[in-house]
Amino acid sequence: MNKWLVLAATLSLATGAASTMAAGDAAAGKAKSAACAGCHGMDGNSVNPEWPNLAGQHAKYISKQLADFKAGTARKNATMSGMVAPLSEQDMADLGAYFSTLPRKQGAADKALVEAGQKLYRGGNPATGVAACIGCHGPAGAGNPAANFPALSGQHAKYVENQLKAFKSGERKNDAGQMMRNIAGKMSDKEIKAVAAYVQGLH
Repeated sequence: MNKWLVLAATLSLATGAASTMAAGDAAAGKAKSAACAGCHGMDGNSVNPEWPNLAGQHAKYISKQLADFKAGTARKNATMSGMVAPLSEQDMADLGAYFSTLPRKQGAADKALVEAGQKLYRGGNPATGVAACIGCHGPAGAGNPAANFPALSGQHAKYVENQLKAFKSGERKNDAGQMMRNIAGKMSDKEIKAVAAYVQGLH
């Protein structure tokens, strides 16, 4: 099977999994979001670079991450495990729907890293087999909600760096078809830092 058929199959599985999730209600999600504000901000924009911005993220991507934290196998975090324990599937869908409606604040890229980060994001590294990020996450980092690929624009560089390193080490493994583990596994720490810095400034 060639690489395009593999990718098509992976996308089909990811889209199928996303389509089975409950439909969310943004108004209900707002009422349930108070507990999230302490780390992710009242407006979904976190002030701590270790914690992700949720504002503007795709609804089904958020609900899937919450479900994965609750399952505690493919994605683990002690804080998040406790937070999601009482949540139902509907709660997760409602929270995803709510945060997806909020505007994400624009970030700024580290000027010392932006050139190297842009090169990787747009062209990958053919010499080491690192795929270009733009293929799945788009030229402006908007992601692809149909395939459940997250929006990256304006996301904290430190958070993105940490997640790429988690994929690289295998600590995080809730990526469809091991796509992110395969990509991050071929990246150097220097490349990870550069591309993370670049996406923080995308908008």
